[in-house]
Amino acid sequence: MRILNLLLAALLCSLTYAQDLQVMSYNIKYDNTSDSVNNWENRKTFLTSQLNYYDADIIGTQEGLHHQLEDIKAALDRYDYVGIGRDKGNTEGEYSAIFYNTQQVEVLKQGTFWLSPTSDKPSKGWDAALNRICTYALFKDKDTDHSFWVFNTHFDHKGETARLESSKLILQKINEVNTDNKAVVLTGDFNLTDQQQGIRIITSQMVDTHKAAGDNAFGPKGTFNGFHFEKPVTDKIDYVFISEGGFKVLKSGILSDSQDCKYPSDHFPVLVDLDFK
Repeated sequence: MRILNLLLAALLCSLTYAQDLQVMSYNIKYDNTSDSVNNWENRKTFLTSQLNYYDADIIGTQEGLHHQLEDIKAALDRYDYVGIGRDKGNTEGEYSAIFYNTQQVEVLKQGTFWLSPTSDKPSKGWDAALNRICTYALFKDKDTDHSFWVFNTHFDHKGETARLESSKLILQKINEVNTDNKAVVLTGDFNLTDQQQGIRIITSQMVDTHKAAGDNAFGPKGTFNGFHFEKPVTDKIDYVFISEGGFKVLKSGILSDSQDCKYPSDHFPVLVDLDFK
């Protein structure tokens, strides 16, 4: 009986401290007034209610302008975000902001670098059409005290060399900051399919969680819908990667929610459930 009680106590303890982490990558589409019916004012209520419903612990966003991020923060009162604009390192231009649930995790460190040979200052790299950045932060889970890094980025849509070199640079930066080998999550819109070299470089050191989910992967094949509700979505360019050994992938979903035959963004979010190892 005493042994049984000890086993039950151990089981309850493990259930108490076992904690999964929900991570989302979401290109929310920058506020472009020429988007007509798909402009931000028409999308933001549904998009923020979508975020509120899925209640992820970490949300790596792409393309958000400062006022869009503030709209999201105002609608989700338990969330805050880290990041800066890509144009000048302040509030100008698109962010690669990381939202986080303040009730679940806290920020220990944060930073941003540019995807260029001069990564410490606002700059455009290689053959890129635009400035591109990667925002990162060290988080601590409040329930388990596990600490982990999150890197979030948006690769250039035109520069092939820029995308290739950006993959190499991000892996280099991860290795530079992660000196004590903590678990790492990398989210983003990479403007690359998984057959292209830039993604293969990343998966040489990290794990594509949607593939790792196996039978527990859900949703359409692609993530870029272009606001075309009537067309199949086949281009997967948004990902959540993890370092090997830090997490177990429980499930992954590409979320194709719509309202009145309209999507909240021109990309579908990717939502992954992870378990700390």
